[in-house]
Amino acid sequence: MGNTIRGIIAFIPSNSCQNYLSGDLKEMPIDKMVDLSSMQLRRFPLRVCAFKELVKLYLSDNKLNSLPPELELLQNLQILALDFNNFKVLPQAVCSLKQLYILYLGNNKLRDLPPEIRLLKNLQTLWIESNYLTNLPTVICELSLLKALHAGCNPIRYLPKELKNLKELRSIWMSGSLLSEFPPVLLEMPFLDIIDVDRNGIRFFPSLVHLTNLKLVIYDHNPCQNAPKVAKGVRRVGRWSEETPELMKKFDVETEVEKAVEIKETQPAPTKENTNETNEKPVDVTTELN
Repeated sequence: MGNTIRGIIAFIPSNSCQNYLSGDLKEMPIDKMVDLSSMQLRRFPLRVCAFKELVKLYLSDNKLNSLPPELELLQNLQILALDFNNFKVLPQAVCSLKQLYILYLGNNKLRDLPPEIRLLKNLQTLWIESNYLTNLPTVICELSLLKALHAGCNPIRYLPKELKNLKELRSIWMSGSLLSEFPPVLLEMPFLDIIDVDRNGIRFFPSLVHLTNLKLVIYDHNPCQNAPKVAKGVRRVGRWSEETPELMKKFDVETEVEKAVEIKETQPAPTKENTNETNEKPVDVTTELN
């Protein structure tokens, strides 16, 4: 019943109703964290902007599609969660929060990221999974301290070559995208620890032996005919993860056929002496074994 009432109140745009949803926010929390997740908020409560020492702000699983410019007052904010909302465009105020090192933007309706996001120089983890991105925004490649990039479940078909400029990147998660080939740029990133390309359309995997820092590669649910070769100690998750079957090339097949023909031609033809002319029935091997 409580959730039903909250759902009705959420549609009333008055400040009093929105304040009811956000609860009591009169004083700065001792732990410098505000969690307003799953409150069915349609408006960001401006009272939060008075907490200038705030470090963590969670707004996940609401109905938000915009944020006020006053958000930029939270210059000490390090973690901001905006996932599971209705954002079609990333609010400009977010790009002014220069102390952010974790930003959750997953499960929204984003089709791109603004160029101003490059101002988040301290950003280390970025979640943009489950949006409407058809390309990985190249501006991400300017986030020089980025360590983890979660961009799966977007209709992305390729990764930009500029991605190799992210020398601090250690893990990239592209599960559930539209990659039809293993991204060539990843072959130029030996500093990666984790590569996740699960649930894509990759048919062939190149060797990853030269990626010296690699610890885990996830490639399951691809229409591939081989597993990626990796260095000793690297964990693989996917088909043929225990051993890599070597595909027989067309040349090898033709060679094997030629050998078989030569052997057949050199064998002597059966003579009357070595031909079984008795009236005994041929032995049933399966019966004999039983």
